[in-house]
Amino acid sequence: MFARHPSDAQEGLRSRKRRETRARISSAALALFLEKGFEATTVDEIAAAADVSKRSFFDYFPSKEELIAAWQDEFGQALAEAIAARPAGEVMTRSVEEALTLTLVEKFTPRSMSIGRLIRETPTLRAREHTKYARLEQRLCEALALRYGDKVRQKARLLAMIAIGGMRVAGEAWLESGRPEVDEAFIRDIFRPIWAQLAELGREGGG
Repeated sequence: MFARHPSDAQEGLRSRKRRETRARISSAALALFLEKGFEATTVDEIAAAADVSKRSFFDYFPSKEELIAAWQDEFGQALAEAIAARPAGEVMTRSVEEALTLTLVEKFTPRSMSIGRLIRETPTLRAREHTKYARLEQRLCEALALRYGDKVRQKARLLAMIAIGGMRVAGEAWLESGRPEVDEAFIRDIFRPIWAQLAELGREGGG
């Protein structure tokens, strides 16, 4: 057995420290955004709260807007992991339904609601919302193609567009409801008509 090269361990430590620093910057920024507002929060304040230099901040995030995008991307990663964890042989629509429900229940927290309101109330962030949903659609499509094979990519893309559109409706309904948290029943009520209409799609050709 070959010994691990010292540089491998060093690289692992470096990667871990970068992840921790990135997470610290993100956490400090979101706290400031919620306290002061997005526009009123400066990069200098974020860097000071995260105990990094302004230059280091820009090494991790090219702009304040990217901090929100990175927070949103965590949802896409969790959704892709939930798709990969679904049982073998499960039809595609069922996998999407269960993975999306699980991820929404896990990620829609009171803090998420506060950030969602911040986005809706900040014109520069609200204008970028379409980018978030496009990225989520692509992430879900890729996760489905990886699980079910590239031959179903067209169906996966269509299903991803519909599912993420439903998620958008669910998010808006949640914000308008004033609920502090989201439970499974709430999510399933929102998506029930969507899954009913997509049932036949999921029965075709083993997908």
